[in-house]
Amino acid sequence: MKSRNEVETSTLRLTLAAIMNAEVAGAEATKLTDEQALAVVMAEAKKRVESADIYKGAGRHDAEAAERAELAVLERYLPAQISDSDLERLVDEQVAEAATQGLSGPKAMGAVVKAVRAKVGAGADGAKIANLVKSKLG
Repeated sequence: MKSRNEVETSTLRLTLAAIMNAEVAGAEATKLTDEQALAVVMAEAKKRVESADIYKGAGRHDAEAAERAELAVLERYLPAQISDSDLERLVDEQVAEAATQGLSGPKAMGAVVKAVRAKVGAGADGAKIANLVKSKLG
């Protein structure tokens, strides 16, 4: 913030506001845990990705670039994402484990997604995991 980088400053202010809003949401105000604050930052990053994709589809490249710049700022505060190959290997392992338990097809989806989420934590997007599991289970 001291460097007077407008994109960074505004992005961090909006993210802090989102965290404060999450703290006062509900019946009474609470202090967010680190995991809850991280979830808010992840949600803000996901909003930037979705907005950038919408702007790109509409041909608004200036707005897309602004959203991607804000995303770059937020990504510095997020844990490193697991690589696609590692995620696919982990999903394959969990699908095989579910098969040994007698689960297959769509019935195994919930168990496999839950197991993968437990192993990767915040290292992968839930929608990405679900789509990969769905494609593996057929």
